[in-house]
Amino acid sequence: MKQVTIIDYGSGNLHSIAKAFEHEAGSLGAVIKVSSAAADIESATHIVLPGVGAFADCLSGLKAAPGVIGALEKSVMQQKKPFLGVCVGMQMLAEESLENGIHKGLGWIKGSVIGIDSQKNTLKVPHMGWNELVINTQHPIFSGIKTGDHAYFVHSYWMDCKDNSNVLAKVEYGMELTAAIANDNIVATQFHPEKSQQVGLRLINNFIRM
Repeated sequence: MKQVTIIDYGSGNLHSIAKAFEHEAGSLGAVIKVSSAAADIESATHIVLPGVGAFADCLSGLKAAPGVIGALEKSVMQQKKPFLGVCVGMQMLAEESLENGIHKGLGWIKGSVIGIDSQKNTLKVPHMGWNELVINTQHPIFSGIKTGDHAYFVHSYWMDCKDNSNVLAKVEYGMELTAAIANDNIVATQFHPEKSQQVGLRLINNFIRM
């Protein structure tokens, strides 16, 4: 049986994301567990890292959870279990963030997290609300999802990937921003699947099937 562990490290819209996963899990024979225990990451078949708020605060919370970083490195980087990062959970995969100083990330994806307003964007920051996805690369996570479908965003910073092959989807907001990334077993979205209605539920279903 598939076990999806959603990591609880004190930062993330856990109730909403757990409900969205539970909505899809039953038909796929999967169990959803929200946990801060390293053992639950190691026993999982699929791992989800949510994140809401400032990069440094989220990373500090993750590092403060006993054994979690080590369990993630083992499960995701060595054992190659399917992994989904959401919002700041995606940004933490970068090498660094420039949000309120320079902060080192997990370094799983080469690139930096930079501010939307640093590009002299004339549109309001944060980028908040529904926006169209532009699919850059076909990937199982986007099965049944196409360019022009809408997803829900709330962010002031975005991941500038060094390797464009990691960029699955983009979104236009006065400039092109990274909307989703992938590298092998790792996928992540800047938008919130749990707030993106049918598009989000389809993505969650696709992830559980990975």
